[in-house]
Parts: sequence; C-alpha cells; structure tokens
Amino acid sequence: MPSKANGIEISIEASPKRTFATAVDWPGWSRSGKTEDAAVDALAAAASRYAVVVKEAGMRFPAAAADRDRYEIVERTGAGSGTDFGVPSSITDLDRRPVDAADARRHARLLKAVWTVFDRVASSAPAELRKGPRGGGRDRDKMIAHVIESEWYYALEMGLREKQPDPTDRAAVEALREAMLDVLRHPSDGSPLAGRKWPPRYAARRIAWHALDHAWEMEDRTEPA
Repeated sequence: MPSKANGIEISIEASPKRTFATAVDWPGWSRSGKTEDAAVDALAAAASRYAVVVKEAGMRFPAAAADRDRYEIVERTGAGSGTDFGVPSSITDLDRRPVDAADARRHARLLKAVWTVFDRVASSAPAELRKGPRGGGRDRDKMIAHVIESEWYYALEMGLREKQPDPTDRAAVEALREAMLDVLRHPSDGSPLAGRKWPPRYAARRIAWHALDHAWEMEDRTEPA
C-alpha cells in the first residue's frame, strides 16, 4: 500500500562511507548521501523527479512528498554488498513482506513507468554526455547498453532464462521487460523469487532504481541547449 497519510515511510541502509534512503512504497525512489540526514535530504530533493514516474503510471503522488519534515524513518539496516559502491543492495525485513494482488499490479505499473521514463530520456539525450568532475562517465549509448545488460542479469535473478537482447533490438528488449513485469504481477508470500535471493519487493525497487538512476544521470549530464 502507498505511504501512510502522516508521512513518507523510508528505509535507511548505511555503511561507514555511504547511506541510502529509500521510499518503502515507491520502487526506484532511492538516493544516497554520506550521512543519514544527507541521504534523506537527497531523497526529498528527488521527489519532483520521481513524481514524473508516478504520473506516467497514472497514480497520485502523496502531498507529503513535498515536505521533508514528513519523511518518517521506519527501518534501519546495515550495508549490503554494494552499498559502498553506490548500489542500494541490502535486502530488508520490509522487502520480505507478502505481496498481495493489488501491490503486485502496482509494483509492475511503477516499474513499467520507470522504463518509459528511461527510454524517453535516452531518446532525447545527446550521444555524447557532459563528463563528470573527474572526466568519467558513460556516454548515452554505452549507458543504455549497460542498463539493458543489467536488466538481463536481474531477469536471471528472478528465475527467467531469456536470451540476452541486443540493446538496439527494441522488440527483444520489450519482450525481456514484459517477462520481468509478468513475474512481478503475481502475488507472493515474500519469499525470494525462484528460490534465489531477491524477494519481489526488493526486485522491483532494485530494478527501478537502476534504470531511474541512469535516466537522471543522463538528464544531469546533458549540456544545456
């Protein structure tokens, strides 16, 4: 179910070097900072960007998202294997909650909307993106390929055995994504998918976060017209 009326419920994943703040009920809305406060500030600052996803999904974004004081920490966990490397990778107790039919449909709608936003941003981004402070960062086509390759690995984690698509083959990419959405559309008792590691709630938020993080990176690294 969406966040309660009294605030935006968030989960904190922390290591000594990096902290992630994740909106519990909104897959993909997760940002990091050096401290817990910095991570929550970054999450709140990204609310208007995530609202684009919610609108694309045909849903209503909570008014509380505009008020940093209404962000409520409901869970704290330690670091996962990728936290220090910039990946929200700790599977939490909240991730292991059962998923009813309504939640399953909602997660799939939001992930589909994330992919729509990613594809729209990618289609309008220049081939060469502005370099970062240290001169690094993938350009557009390599970033698109990276996201799609990662999705194929995520599909394996979900128990799917689809052929790895060529990033330029839109039909193959769409087929892979639809197979992933079909998995997420099924209710679950919260157990890991296909007997592996990822429960459905974690799968939805991890996959959505990765695509959205790179969509926002492309936006941020696009030179002004």
